[in-house]
Formats: sequence, C-alpha cells, structure tokens
Amino acid sequence: MKIYWTKHAEKKIKFYQLSKQRLKRILTKPYRIEEGVAPQTVALMQPAKIKKIGKKKTWNQEIWLMIQKENDLIKIISAWRYPGISPQSNPIPEEILLELKKEGLI
Repeated sequence: MKIYWTKHAEKKIKFYQLSKQRLKRILTKPYRIEEGVAPQTVALMQPAKIKKIGKKKTWNQEIWLMIQKENDLIKIISAWRYPGISPQSNPIPEEILLELKKEGLI
C-alpha cells in the first residue's frame, strides 16, 4: 500500500516536530479511531507518551493523524499534536472498523 503525503501534512510534520516514521506507527497501531472532520476521512490518535498510575493509563499529549483512503493509496492529509486528553467524539462504528481492517487500512 502506497502512502502519499500532502504538502499540508509535510508542513505540519515540520511545525510539530514529528517524524514520518512516528506517523506510520500511528497508522499501523492507533490507540483511538474517529471520523475525520473532512468528508471521507478517518482520524487516528496515539498518546505521545503513556504514564501508568496503578492500572490506569494517562498521558498529557496526543498525536493525531487524518487520512483518506483511495483504492490502494493512503493519503495523509494532516497531523497535529493535541495538548492534554481530547474528548471522545464520533467513534467509528464496529462494522466500519472491521471493513477498514479487512482492507488493510488499520
């Protein structure tokens, strides 16, 4: 599967001091998946660093990735850091998650 990086995504990578390898890791093993803001997009999240307090996991920063799938191409639209823990909104339904896994997107 080929990955296409938009100019906007490359600017954000530089601005937030992220690496393409780190974003590929989010693409393969996301911690949370939600519907993207733009039409036909998916937003993937992974905490920047997880701290364990007892059995509870917590973090103080998240890295987000917005992607769009077109045939055999994954288009990386944007990437950003979110300070703190973002509220969960618009989780993707289970049947769509299974479809994305079958297609090899996640």
